[in-house]
Amino acid sequence: MKKTYKLTLGIAAGLAVALILIVLYQNSYKMTEEKIQIATPKGVLTGTLALPKNYSGKVGLVVFVHGDGPINDTYDDGYKPLWERFASKGYASLSLNKPGINRAPGDWLEQSMEDRAQEIRYAVDWAKTLPMIDKHKIGLWGASQAGWIIPKIVKEEHDIAFSILVSPAVNWITQGRFNTKKELEQEGASPQQIKKRLDYDHKVLQLLKNHASYEEYLSIASPNDIISKERWSFIGKNFRSDSTEELSYFKSPVLLVLAGKDINVDVKDTERVYRQKISPDLLSVIHLPEVDHSMMNEQIAHSKSLTFLTAVFAPRQLVNDDYLQILADYVSQR
Repeated sequence: MKKTYKLTLGIAAGLAVALILIVLYQNSYKMTEEKIQIATPKGVLTGTLALPKNYSGKVGLVVFVHGDGPINDTYDDGYKPLWERFASKGYASLSLNKPGINRAPGDWLEQSMEDRAQEIRYAVDWAKTLPMIDKHKIGLWGASQAGWIIPKIVKEEHDIAFSILVSPAVNWITQGRFNTKKELEQEGASPQQIKKRLDYDHKVLQLLKNHASYEEYLSIASPNDIISKERWSFIGKNFRSDSTEELSYFKSPVLLVLAGKDINVDVKDTERVYRQKISPDLLSVIHLPEVDHSMMNEQIAHSKSLTFLTAVFAPRQLVNDDYLQILADYVSQR
């Protein structure tokens, strides 16, 4: 009996060790990560610089521009598979913590889109001083809300080598309406319920346009969906965002990546506007029909348990592999 117990214990311990080794292996990446600080006139920026291992000479650089929300420099490690692919092509990656995240100074909810663009300009200028970075091969990657930020950056930074925009937003108001409608449809809401919600959102929009106070907003707010005071202020600063005319600032290659299962952004409208405003000589458009707004495969994205297990045991599989390869190949051609 004791021998059987000891054997079972030994097997369990062996399995546990094997599991730990698998997790450690799967979560180690072929690149070198350095925590960085950038002093600017508006305070210190913090983040990560991921470099290729064993590089020689100078390397290119992709500077990351986050979407909405309290995002840290690694996107909770979600960026690392892409950093690794870029590293394999001789490119470093630079990503910042949003203000107030990971003990970074400030509060991201106090920022305008121009504030966010200025942060990236500071980061680009800092990167140009690094001896290992080829300042002629600095590009931008941005997702979702970055669609309002990257055009502002390239307006001022004329030597950006390329820009990669993933499911970028164009107009804040129409995007919000599209997203609300699609989410409700996915939840099985009736046409009447959808109309009621859109009518409510229109009332909130009118308050924003009239510069209403937070207290005025609370007087009509739905008790099941109350925006915080800080978020109300952030929306008030940014709800008029529209990149339509600013897209003409692009003077270097642009890769537009669109998701077939996107319910956050109207990808058809985004493509239409980008094709109208950006020279066809500069614009490349990629459609990935089976992925969602975050470039995750649909099957994984719709299961919290599967998302968690994949993140722990096979993090490189979280993001669509075609997406990773397309972006890696794109930077290698610059």
